[in-house]
Amino acid sequence: MLEPSLASFSEDKKQVELRIIPSTHGPVSEDDIKQLLTQTDFAMLYPLQTNIEKACNEVNTLCNQDAGKNELFFIIGERRDGKAEVTVFADKMNASMKITAAWGGKEISLADVLNCLKSNKIKMGLSKPKIQALLAQLTFLPPGESCQNDIAHGKAPVHGSNASIERKVSLARERLLQPQEREDGTVDMRNLGAMIMVKPKDVLMVKKPATAGTPGYTVHGDAILQKPGQDVNMVPGDGTELDPKDPNRLIATVAGQPVETKTGMQVDDVLQIKDVDVRYGHVDFKGSILISGDVHEGMVVKSSGDITVMGFVDSASLNAAGDVIVSKGIIGRQIKANELSTKIMAKGQICAQFVQYSELKAKGDILVTKQLLHSHTTSDLVITVSDKTGRRGDLIGGQATAGHGIHAVIIGAKVGTKTELFCAMDQSKLKNELKTLDDSVKSMVTAALDIEARLNRLPPKSEWQNDAGMIEQVKMMLDQKNLIIEERFKEETQYSILQTEVEDYYDKYFIKATKQVFNNVEINIGPAFNRTQREHGPCTIKNVSHEVTFNYTGR
Repeated sequence: MLEPSLASFSEDKKQVELRIIPSTHGPVSEDDIKQLLTQTDFAMLYPLQTNIEKACNEVNTLCNQDAGKNELFFIIGERRDGKAEVTVFADKMNASMKITAAWGGKEISLADVLNCLKSNKIKMGLSKPKIQALLAQLTFLPPGESCQNDIAHGKAPVHGSNASIERKVSLARERLLQPQEREDGTVDMRNLGAMIMVKPKDVLMVKKPATAGTPGYTVHGDAILQKPGQDVNMVPGDGTELDPKDPNRLIATVAGQPVETKTGMQVDDVLQIKDVDVRYGHVDFKGSILISGDVHEGMVVKSSGDITVMGFVDSASLNAAGDVIVSKGIIGRQIKANELSTKIMAKGQICAQFVQYSELKAKGDILVTKQLLHSHTTSDLVITVSDKTGRRGDLIGGQATAGHGIHAVIIGAKVGTKTELFCAMDQSKLKNELKTLDDSVKSMVTAALDIEARLNRLPPKSEWQNDAGMIEQVKMMLDQKNLIIEERFKEETQYSILQTEVEDYYDKYFIKATKQVFNNVEINIGPAFNRTQREHGPCTIKNVSHEVTFNYTGR
């Protein structure tokens, strides 16, 4: 054991000096030297391990030599001030601080913490209680020990919500799902209630405006711009106007039947006909048409609004700019291999109780409440074959093509009738649109950088600030740059929305059978194909990794 007096403070009291004669005090171990630092005066100082190792080696080397009679000098400990260190996360949304207790030196104070934050440019989202809690822990920390905590948090932007439009009136197609109840509680499918009519000043739609959202910030104080909500146009159609007292309300200006359009609503005059047959002739009417009876073979009915048929459509053609609603059934027959006698087209939806051997094309949904048999059915959105309770709805034979999904109670037939389904076939088209948007955004980035470079090459402002032509040129460049930035932001927002649509495409758009899928049903979901070889129970059918998969869990 070494004599305590071999270790002493330096003149400035900042270091511990070891003065040792190898031949007198050696050999020594590192523990012998470290023991000197346990003395009360030195216990809080930082041991200099490298110097201790060096001292040990030199003393032990010289202790049996003549040179070992000379005193050796080493610095084996020193005072060290406390430390405050900041770590900023990669996303710059969080920052943590680590405080290390001093080795006999100056402890970290609040002023030191503030200087550390300043040097690391931490400006926003600071938590004073957490900083104070860190400093309070110093009282209990041994020398050199550390404590750490998050002390600053950025704020994520709150993106704006998109505008939405709520319809306040019922449509003719909704009557198909709301048959009248008899006194005994049974339902009369032939009586669909009073016709939907509105009168002047009735509220048709209410728009909830988009919100701007609020920006966020990083811990460095850099702004994170929010994405404002997308607006939706609510455009008055014929017979409607925006409420003079509230432009977010669409009201009727005339009496008539409300018809939904892509951008709002219109109120149509209604032509009421008992039957459309050879005696009445073809119908081409600007407005909505209500046929209380049937549309007979060979007849053609065209409307700029909705077509509502309370009876049957038999081997006829209906074409509507709005919806086509057939309360009873749509009946046709096969003329040639790919030609059917009944053709129904709508820019809105098509609704009927049952359909057979007919061609249906709709921009909107197609709803059949009982049976869809041996028909060619195409919808840009969803084909649904089901009643309101979900207990009945058979899709058998023919082809059904839907952009956003096919939902039926039963698909196919026990006898193995060939039934072809095509769903979610447009992902490649969306990918091409995504690439076009990406190319457009990149070209705008290049254009903005080019303008920025031209602005940077301008001579000092003092040389041209009185030149009207030059001022106009600079203004034009700045306006062009701002226009590009604004357009780029719009397209980046569109890109983000479209990218989500592409990524979630096959998860959102699928085929569903709530009871059964029989054999010989050909399923096409995008490029994935499968022909059923057996019966399947309730299932959701999706394209997963380019293969048709049946999920039986979501019953």
